[in-house]
Amino acid sequence: MSTPLPPLVEPAAELTREEVARYSRHLIIPDVGLDGQKRLKNARVLVIGAGGLGSPTLLYLAAAGVGTIGIVEFDLVDESNLQRQIIHGQSDIGRSKAQSAKDSIAEINPLVNVVLHEFRLEPDNAVDLFAQYDLILDGTDNFATRYLVNDAAVLAGKPYVWGSIYRFEGQISVFWEDAPADEAGNERGLNYRDLYPEPPPPGMVPSCAEGGVLGILCASVGSVMGTEAIKLITGIGETLLGRLMVYDALDMTYRTIKIRKDPSTPKITELIDYEAFCGVVSDAAAEAAAESTITPRELRELMDSGKPLALIDVREPVEWDINHIEGAELIPKGAFESGEALSKLKVDRTPVFYCKTGIRSAEVLAIVQKAGFSDAMHVQGGIVAWGKQLEPDMVMY
Repeated sequence: MSTPLPPLVEPAAELTREEVARYSRHLIIPDVGLDGQKRLKNARVLVIGAGGLGSPTLLYLAAAGVGTIGIVEFDLVDESNLQRQIIHGQSDIGRSKAQSAKDSIAEINPLVNVVLHEFRLEPDNAVDLFAQYDLILDGTDNFATRYLVNDAAVLAGKPYVWGSIYRFEGQISVFWEDAPADEAGNERGLNYRDLYPEPPPPGMVPSCAEGGVLGILCASVGSVMGTEAIKLITGIGETLLGRLMVYDALDMTYRTIKIRKDPSTPKITELIDYEAFCGVVSDAAAEAAAESTITPRELRELMDSGKPLALIDVREPVEWDINHIEGAELIPKGAFESGEALSKLKVDRTPVFYCKTGIRSAEVLAIVQKAGFSDAMHVQGGIVAWGKQLEPDMVMY
């Protein structure tokens, strides 16, 4: 076992009678005790997002007695959030997620000071914000924000706990570029780019909104993230610094993989344009979509005009079962990527593709245009936009 990291936070001067009573089950654990609880009281932790991973993590950090919790969140509570974002309830639908989270924390532990940052994390505000906290927790669901959090944490000299989820699998680790060396003098610092030097190709890894997530997975991954935060603050145990934990809920397995500093990882000296770095869609898809995108209303007019169209839904069968546009045919994106779907396209009909939000359909558009269907088009905003503009009663997911 390697040398434990020193505690991240100095202990507060004292605990009140109320705090001793509230945290008594911590105080009688020898490894935590009064000293550890005082460190938690003095700690300032910033949680990025009050969503699937942020929800359980925020509740447990508050219950544990973390003195100051910052929340970066600018979104509103949506009904589809409630399947996994347990910090919000039915009466919070339409409210600010940050305000809703603050109210829930007050119910769990009114002694916690909650600081709301109701804005989007950007390169021009991240480093200054991180400098105000001891520790960052990142449970965001997109690569642009993950790389921004990593690079800003490096520049601010802060450790952070990272978690991600998809369908039935979760990943968790701790990154800290400036981590102190162990007793033998071995350097332990590393960052997210040592694990993932480059983001995956655009469209390769669907978001939770596109691919789904088992709601209860958030509790498993969020609880590990919260545990790592408590260990870092108090200096107990061995953290996930230098290890990636992979959790598979279907197999019910946890395994850890060693991560080492990659000498080829460029030194982080500034923040960049992360949207451009990660790209939502590939260059080919963006180029194809630039000239061949139609709005839902334009699609409706085309359908009504009698023009020979082939309206093709490129989502998965489970999504088709929830909703689809009448008159469409289901051919999932994977069939175009393998090439087998190209033979199903008829040259006497103009292909029009749609997906949930327009990302997958743009990728398919690039494939079929390259195959010679130069008149092919895709629907801007996908079936979500179609529902909002033309079928407000359509069931949406």
